[in-house]
Amino acid sequence: MPRQSCCPDQLKVFSMISNKEDIKQGVGVWLFNPSGLVLMGLRLSKHGFNTWSAPGGKPEEKEALIDTAIRETFEETGIVLKPHMLKFIAVTDDIYPDSHYLTTHYRVDNVLSVPMVKEPNKCKEWRWFDLNNLPKNLFLSAQNLLKQKVFGV
Repeated sequence: MPRQSCCPDQLKVFSMISNKEDIKQGVGVWLFNPSGLVLMGLRLSKHGFNTWSAPGGKPEEKEALIDTAIRETFEETGIVLKPHMLKFIAVTDDIYPDSHYLTTHYRVDNVLSVPMVKEPNKCKEWRWFDLNNLPKNLFLSAQNLLKQKVFGV
């Protein structure tokens, strides 16, 4: 049975744009360790080169967004997540020079796993950051999420 992607607010947002084929969907997974530090990776791919981002990516065909979040986190970091661990944060409207994404962001707390660089052609390194001391060169969807003050900073 297909899994519902999240919550009524998220579904409302996506239903408003579902007829616009030029808008893509993405996910971001904000992983926090027990000390409250957040995991960010330094991107090497063309899309967002040399910016710091939470793990994430695009859904495969007919893949629920929460499943995308779980898959992408594992593919990028080796960290295994289960659906009950992910909490919906918000959706950002991310307009890049060559594309437009609605990004669904999830939060996972108390991550004990050590991240690995599993896609060295896409990510240079993973590092834990204090939310009050994030790098300046953040990926656009991360910037847009932080503008919403969802973490209180």
